[in-house]
Order: sequence, then structure tokens, then C-alpha cells
Amino acid sequence: MSDWSAKQPNGRGSASRGQQRGGYDYYRAGGSRGGRSSPRGHSDSGAASTPKRGKKRRWGRGIGVTLLLVVLLLVGLVVYVDSSLQRTDALADYSGRVEDTPGTNWLLVGSDSREGLDESRREELSAGDAGGRRTDTMMLMHIPAGGGKPVLVSLPRDSSVPIAGHGRNKLNAAFAFGGPRLLVRTVETITGVRMDHYAEIGLGGFANLVESVGGVEMCLDQPLNDPKAGVNLSAGCQRLDGSQALGFVRSRAYAEGDLQRVENQRRLLGALIDKTTSPATLLNPFRMFPLISATGDTFLLDNGDHAWHLAGLATAMGDISSGEGLSGTVPIAGFGRLNGQSVVRWDSQRASRLFEAIAADRAVSERMLG
Repeated sequence: MSDWSAKQPNGRGSASRGQQRGGYDYYRAGGSRGGRSSPRGHSDSGAASTPKRGKKRRWGRGIGVTLLLVVLLLVGLVVYVDSSLQRTDALADYSGRVEDTPGTNWLLVGSDSREGLDESRREELSAGDAGGRRTDTMMLMHIPAGGGKPVLVSLPRDSSVPIAGHGRNKLNAAFAFGGPRLLVRTVETITGVRMDHYAEIGLGGFANLVESVGGVEMCLDQPLNDPKAGVNLSAGCQRLDGSQALGFVRSRAYAEGDLQRVENQRRLLGALIDKTTSPATLLNPFRMFPLISATGDTFLLDNGDHAWHLAGLATAMGDISSGEGLSGTVPIAGFGRLNGQSVVRWDSQRASRLFEAIAADRAVSERMLG
């Protein structure tokens, strides 16, 4: 209040104070004069809009918090899986190593390691009592840099190949002689393709992975009864549990022997990826959390590999399983004998064309595969 209004004569000061109080009421009422209210709806709409905006803000805040919690949960799961993965120095440098090649290349290995299996579990999986680690499965996965079709190539374990320091022998002997490092070196030398990642899975880990997703569906053209692999399956479509799936990919009870086995391995791996990445698994916590737990205990990776690299591998495997990629065996010329044992001989010309295309990150056609 100014001094001028307080000193008005004839009692105007008091009246002015009343008018000023009315003036204050005018601004508080949103523009009424002389006690008159504003037109209907003007002030009411402003009052009504406030709680609506408050509700919207609360809804938006709730959605934001929920999304943040989901992101934190996913990050936590990735960190948990990554920290639980086993690792080894598989991709160590060596003299004369192949230069880096474009695209992303994985060496996928299935070993017969029985580490972590008690006696009852070994008997259940027909794993036997052999110590150490050998490999029955070797595959080269190439993921093009430009987003082309991924390629999965099986390398038969009985392939006759040169092994550094050990002369010519079966491919899986490289793993027995020098573990993952010598196996990687051997594969890089015979293919001319440099490996960027390494993933190995043992007997128990594979069976646990299959069981964590509730088994996988497979269709057999003929029955399979192989006591050595511990598997007895009828012809037709059926769901395989962990021990049955393991026996299916280990069995060599076919006329084609190891060549049929590598085909079975690719088929079951594709079915497992389909089941793992299906909404029925990813949206079901009773499937998802056992899968996460099994993944950490299942894979042995190179020291530089992480869970997000496995996610990229799974995506490429899914593309192959859905027909958006290619899979096959290295071209084969026939069979032979080496050190008194039967071995697989590659078709050197066709194999060279295949691996030269992969090393240069060029498109691979189906006819280039065996």
C-alpha cells in the first residue's frame, strides 16, 4: 500500500483500503469486478484441468519408473551372465598367424568334458569315465560385416589335417594335443580364416541347456538305437530331453558315420536356438531364469568374449535356422586311412574356394558347401 492512499481525506483512506482488499480479491478471483464473477466456465475449466494434468504427470512418471526398472533388470541379467561365463586364452597370437579377415568368425566346439558331472549324472548321460577333454563337434560360423547371410560350416572331427608340431592327424587330435589354442591355430591354418571368437560347450552343459528350455522337437526319418551314445529313439517327430538330445548329436550309428553326425548336430543346434529365442521361453520366467543360469555354467569362451557376443551369435544362428542363412559341411572328397585309422579327406579345390570367399567376406552360395 502506498503512502498516498493511506493519507486520502474524508475517510477515503479506509475506503481505499477496502477497495484495495477488493482489488486483491479481483486478481485472486481471476478477473471479476465489483464482486461479479467471471463468465461461467472460464475459471472452472482452469481448476478442472489441474488434476487432469496432475494425473497425466503421475501416469508418465510411473511409466518412466517402470521402464527404468526393466532396463536395470536387463542390464543386471547381462552382467550376471557375463560374470558367470567361463573363459580361457583360446585366441592367443602365434608366429605366422593369419591376418585379420573381414566379418565376424566364431569357432564353435563341442567337447566331451565331464567336468562337474557326478557319477549318477555321468551314467544318466552315458558319458563314461574318460578323463580330459576331446572334441566331437567343430563348426566355423561366419557373420558378414555388411549384413549378408551368415554361414555355418561343419568341420568333421576325423578330417585329415596338418597340426603344428604333430604332423598330419585327425582334426580333433589338435584339441587333444594342445587344447583350444592349438585347435584354433589348426583351423586358422587350414582355412585361412582368422577366428574372432571361441565358444565351447561340454556334455553336461549341453544337456542342461536343452532341459532348461523344456526339451527340443526333432523329427527322425528312421529309428536310432545306439547303446554307445546311450540313445534309443523311434522314427517320427518327438521331444528330446537333455540326455536324448546329447545322445542324438553324439551318435555315429549311421552308414555315413561322422558326416551324418555333423548334420544332426546342425539340426539340433538350430532347433535349440529356435526354442531358446521363442516368446514361450523369453516371456516365461520359469523358462527364462533356468536358461540364464544354465548359460553361465555351459559356455567356455575366449578371454575377450562376453555375453553380448553370444547374443550376436544367437541372432546369426536364428537366421540360419529360419532359412535366412546357409549351413553345410566342408566339401568332402572321400575317406582314407591315416595311422591305421579312417579319416575324412577334404575336396581341396572346393574347400579352398569356400574359405577364400569367407576370408574375403564375399557371398557364399549353397553349392559351395558340401
